[in-house]
Amino acid sequence: MRATILTYHALNIAGNGYSDNDHVAFATDLDRIHALGRRIVPLDWIVEERLGRSDRDLSDAVALTCDDGSDFDYFDIDHPAYGRQRSLFNALIDFRRRHGVDAQPDLHLTSFVIASPAAREVLDRRCLAGRDWMRDAWWRAALASRLMAIENHSWDHNHAELPETAQRDQVKGTFRSIDTHADADAEIRQASDWLDARCPSRATSLFAYPYGETNDYLTGEYFPHHASEHRLRAAFGTEPAPVDAGSDLWNLPRYVCGHHWSTPGELERILGETRSPS
Repeated sequence: MRATILTYHALNIAGNGYSDNDHVAFATDLDRIHALGRRIVPLDWIVEERLGRSDRDLSDAVALTCDDGSDFDYFDIDHPAYGRQRSLFNALIDFRRRHGVDAQPDLHLTSFVIASPAAREVLDRRCLAGRDWMRDAWWRAALASRLMAIENHSWDHNHAELPETAQRDQVKGTFRSIDTHADADAEIRQASDWLDARCPSRATSLFAYPYGETNDYLTGEYFPHHASEHRLRAAFGTEPAPVDAGSDLWNLPRYVCGHHWSTPGELERILGETRSPS
């Protein structure tokens, strides 16, 4: 296996061009990935292959993910500064209308969401436009579409804008400070419990580190030795590399739009570098 995971943030809207709008980039990238002959697959398939539980050929697979879990992932929304934004979910629908289902039969997007309703409400007011754009009303519909999965992005992101987080000493704005069993349970296990109750059709099994940050306790102790408690199978960071058989299961790499690439040409270079040797 030599797979590539791409990550987007639907809240990254600072204009209507490729480099400053992840919606524009995502829609453009779907066509570019397809034109380059790369196969888009569910993120879960890559995890199964890494665990040795599948024999699919994922030598040139690409998985798509997005972080934070705003309404922009699923719904078209009128942005106060930049107008109507086509959601990531509807960009998938548009791709299928242009190319047909057979073009990418396994087309899929995994959305890593912040679980805490209270945290999402505060972040909506403090970081967004205060228009209730971080709801969970779309999660079940996204799952039912079979084009999206909902997975764990922590309880409250240990976000600096929150008056209080699950972290014991209120060392906020980083996930590296989640370094005890109690803090990890509060941020990770509590989120999985809540997501499983909210989306009973599919158990939560994947985690993406907020800020892309982790530490030795999470990767070396909590995740590998407390699996019966947190029930997760893999965790994802933001190191820019392809996933192969030797990738750390508790810090699988992902490329981030706007950070690791900002133009279609830069993405094409990444996809070329991560292609399996012929």
